[in-house]
Amino acid sequence: MTRLGVGLISVGWMGRAHSRAYRNVREHFPELTLTPELVVAADLAERGRAEAVDLLGYGRAVADYRELLADPAVDVVSICAPNFLHREMALAAAAAGKPFWIEKPMGRGLHESAEIAQAAQDAGILTCVGFNYRNAPAIEVARQLVADGRLGTVTNVRVSFLADYSSDPQAPLMWRFNRERAGSGVYGDLLSHGFDLASYVTGQAVREVSAAQGTYIATRPVLVGAAVGHNATGGDERGPVENEDYAAVIARLEHGALAVFESSRIAIGPRAEYVIDVYGTEGSLRWDFQRLNELQVAFRGDRRYGYTTLFMGPGDGEHGRFQPGAGTSMGFDDLKTIEASLFLRSLETGVQHGPSVADGLAAARVADAAERSGSSGQWVPVP
Repeated sequence: MTRLGVGLISVGWMGRAHSRAYRNVREHFPELTLTPELVVAADLAERGRAEAVDLLGYGRAVADYRELLADPAVDVVSICAPNFLHREMALAAAAAGKPFWIEKPMGRGLHESAEIAQAAQDAGILTCVGFNYRNAPAIEVARQLVADGRLGTVTNVRVSFLADYSSDPQAPLMWRFNRERAGSGVYGDLLSHGFDLASYVTGQAVREVSAAQGTYIATRPVLVGAAVGHNATGGDERGPVENEDYAAVIARLEHGALAVFESSRIAIGPRAEYVIDVYGTEGSLRWDFQRLNELQVAFRGDRRYGYTTLFMGPGDGEHGRFQPGAGTSMGFDDLKTIEASLFLRSLETGVQHGPSVADGLAAARVADAAERSGSSGQWVPVP
């Protein structure tokens, strides 16, 4: 086994998920020759630094991420900070020659995402981007069904990412609602996943979009004090929400299929209803993150002409590494562990495994085109 020193930037919810993934990857992927060692975490908050050492198992913690990047014991970096810091940190990691695992959206818009992708390419480093829903065994089965032609010619795709995490109008005005800090709203936060999933499952890139977007909770209570992770307190004063709560996109894919994308962060009812439907001339399939372990399929040859539910088990994607039999479900952390394994495999082989900054850039291009279409009312090509 070869030691791989890990540096974590930002000890929030996602930083903890990355840390658990690094700790769990050796158990579930014992064939990997790289063994992650949690060396140092960087966080401005004293509480975050203490938790990094006391709870997550990092050897030490610092306030300045630049100190982390300068540490020769750090071989790779996880960038889990808010969107407005991604570009600065990713460019610094690339300049230091450190491969990095970064969460989506990579930047606050297309320009920053392109800068990050170019910096990684110029530095010749391998990367990983947090498109974790790809790693669900049901998604891997769905992708194979499409590739094998079981659905026939793909005619249309529907992707729906509906969530309620911002449905309370009294929820504080955190950085996610500020364009300067977050960039777009649901385009970057949720639909970047949707754009990536549609292309990953169908093998077709998005080529043209027509979109509309809206902000329906126009103001929120101004933040009082500092936000810690997802926890924050608002006061009596209200400030404007500067990015979209909801977006709807019609798209043309490269081989002629049509796609419909929908996303909301203020939906009342869906908690994390992340759905992809793929329809073809010979069948269709459906997956919902809320039923992560299930894939619904229907084929023309089935006289019932209705969905059959397939329960994932050993042999489907990486399910067998986590659970002993079909029907026993995996969880979100397992998807991040698979993501960590792909990052380590890339570093072992020198060949990209899993989503890279190029995939992050592809999703950013679609999001940028959709946002411009929503403003202009015109179809916009995706470069």
